[in-house]
Amino acid sequence: MTVRGSRPMARGARMRALPVLTAAVLGGSALLVSCAADSPVRTRAAAGSAAGPVEQLRVRVLDVLPHDPTAYTQGLEMAGHTLYEGTGLPGESSIRRGPPGGRPTVRAELPAPLFGEGVTVLGPTLWQLTWRDRIAIERDASTMAELRRLPYHAEGWGVCHQPGRGRLVTSDGSARLTFRDPHTLAPTGELLVTLGGRPVPRLNELECVGDRVYANVWPSDRIVRVDTGTGTVTAQIDASGLLPSKKRRPAEVLNGIAAVPGTDEFLLTGKRWPKMFRVVFVAR
Repeated sequence: MTVRGSRPMARGARMRALPVLTAAVLGGSALLVSCAADSPVRTRAAAGSAAGPVEQLRVRVLDVLPHDPTAYTQGLEMAGHTLYEGTGLPGESSIRRGPPGGRPTVRAELPAPLFGEGVTVLGPTLWQLTWRDRIAIERDASTMAELRRLPYHAEGWGVCHQPGRGRLVTSDGSARLTFRDPHTLAPTGELLVTLGGRPVPRLNELECVGDRVYANVWPSDRIVRVDTGTGTVTAQIDASGLLPSKKRRPAEVLNGIAAVPGTDEFLLTGKRWPKMFRVVFVAR
């Protein structure tokens, strides 16, 4: 989940290359890259037919909740009835948990110069990424206590968990999504996200719902829904108008997507937004 007032705006190109070959699009199908530490990179084309029509959706607001206007939101996720939020900027980064719309009941700060990024919960633990600090932090999901740090050899942006697939999905500001082992964070594959056969760059905050991933396209009010079997965008969601432009500064972009468990609802917010919105996605 990313940027940031301090970031350069030219983010179409990735800041650094990963050591594995990027996914490509062949004949309308995404090419997945599988990687193993002790074997050459292997590729396989994702199964599936040509992409169907892309749904054009908008948000319908069900409720408006208060949100900390000082929170530079980088990651948002619901686990049960608890909301987890990661915030960024050096000296301001934190991880919080508590009821949606309420004050956090637990909070932990990241020491400067760490720049906090996306967060995702894996039962009793959670992962918190950092932007360019080359580390990821594993925490106790109840106490927020730090358990360990692992090297993270990429820019950290968004992250979410696909328990049915036994993997994490991460973004780095490019058009790629990287699959990772949920315990070691080792890359296990990559997927190029495309719309009409063209890459969709600047993928940021992520939310996993089954085999789909919802990704905020930075720096915009646009969300895309991605089929992680093919890399194809199956829906575009226009979330503009939630927060009037007169209440924003340039850095304050949409940057928080959390599915509400057991429903078709989502929580949406942004960097330093004073409000959080409970919404459903409906046809335009």
